Amino acid sequence: MCRAVYPGSFDPITNGHLDIIRRGCTLFDHITVGVLNNDQKSPLFTVAERIEMIRAVVAPLAETTRTTIEVESFDGLLVDFAKRKQANCIVRGLRAVSDYEYELQMAQMNRHMQPDIETVFLMSADTYSFVSSRLVKEIFFLGRSVKQFVPPIVEARLKAKASQATA
Repeated sequence: MCRAVYPGSFDPITNGHLDIIRRGCTLFDHITVGVLNNDQKSPLFTVAERIEMIRAVVAPLAETTRTTIEVESFDGLLVDFAKRKQANCIVRGLRAVSDYEYELQMAQMNRHMQPDIETVFLMSADTYSFVSSRLVKEIFFLGRSVKQFVPPIVEARLKAKASQATA
């Protein structure tokens, strides 16, 4: 069985992230979407909210593929989480050459710590090569629509957050 971990902060999950998960389903029998719990960042959504949104957007995908998809949080080292999940691969999406340099360094460090876990890079689809969670939040809070960048449930949750902030 080929098991993978797809880690990230997913604050929020974008269509680009979903595309990587969808394409990963053609490669792996089991994918764990690992939502990083990082106290050093100031996320818009709580870990529980991010997990809930991801589960909602991957549910239709999980029903139409042979791949088992699970979503859970983690903290600490990614390779330790991957080992606990019995994963033999870490999936990382690359949008641009600038992503590659950082991701290569991380992959090499992970390989040094856990040689039996491979890192697989999936190139972002052209449609999503410029989309990031940070930009989605910035565009949204500056008053523009993000419906082409995120699943509908995420757009609704962004609107709810904005309403809470103004209340």
